Amino acid sequence: MDLAIVIINYRTPQLVIDCLQSLQPQIDSSRHRVMLVDNDSGDDSVPILEQAIKDYHWESWVTLIPSPVNGGFSAGNNIGIKAATANAYLLLNSDTIVREGAIACLEMALEKHPEAGLISPHLEWPDETPQISCFRYHSPISQFIDAAATGPITKLLNAYNVPIPVKDTPFEPQWTSFACVLIRQAVIEEIGLMDEGYFMYFDDVDYCRRARKAGWTVLHWPEARVVHLRGGSGSVKSDMAARKRPRSYLYASRSRYFAKFYGLVGLWITNVCWLLGRSIAWIREVINHKQPHTCEYQEQDIWMNWKQPLKLPILPGSGHEKTA
Repeated sequence: MDLAIVIINYRTPQLVIDCLQSLQPQIDSSRHRVMLVDNDSGDDSVPILEQAIKDYHWESWVTLIPSPVNGGFSAGNNIGIKAATANAYLLLNSDTIVREGAIACLEMALEKHPEAGLISPHLEWPDETPQISCFRYHSPISQFIDAAATGPITKLLNAYNVPIPVKDTPFEPQWTSFACVLIRQAVIEEIGLMDEGYFMYFDDVDYCRRARKAGWTVLHWPEARVVHLRGGSGSVKSDMAARKRPRSYLYASRSRYFAKFYGLVGLWITNVCWLLGRSIAWIREVINHKQPHTCEYQEQDIWMNWKQPLKLPILPGSGHEKTA
């Protein structure tokens, strides 16, 4: 098999069906296969998807895999990857629509650039407005920038600012969004599967760091275009946009990432940097009578799991906790 496309469903069956319909004209069932993992949705997702596969005659290229537990984004993708042997794996969010020719375009880039271990497309909204999807590493300094939210500071420390503006030509970011990413099989063979210690978030930057450390490049290929209905598969982004308190796994994943790549002391330094930046923003907000730009309880939530940041998450219904 040339390409296995891994899609995770968690209570978004209609989004998955829309995504599969966009894939259908681009699929060659002799070379491509979709591994559709239901992450223990606990609703009618599985029968709805089973019926759609039957009604649309997708049996030749879609395999539905019900997971008995929701282990999160990394765990769900790992189930799909392990279920198929392919030259490459395309991780694809359920809230995506694949534009015409995108699959062939990504496959061409994979063949043309053997040094690239991961390749990402241009992500956009349905009206073709581009989305930022390529980034620099999260670091203690980038956390200071985020918390300060002050133009002069961002400009001064721009080399450490995480978002990279949208580009129309191929380039090599430090990491890319896993809303849609093509991963070469050789990368998985060399560095392993995704880290299941992340329930959601920071799993993509973790994997890109590991791949780049092993000598692979991350390549952004904007000729391939994919619509991303950002937030359609989860509420964290919308909660943060509304300054509401997001799900705790966001901060648990943050702690795991910084402890893993900067050490436990590095995590503490990161949090101090964030608090220093937040102090600057707070002074500006008081003077200008502005509302806080941070989420509710963020000052305390950044310390989530600070004593044991590398412990694995509790899986719903498991009744116990695994530790790394």
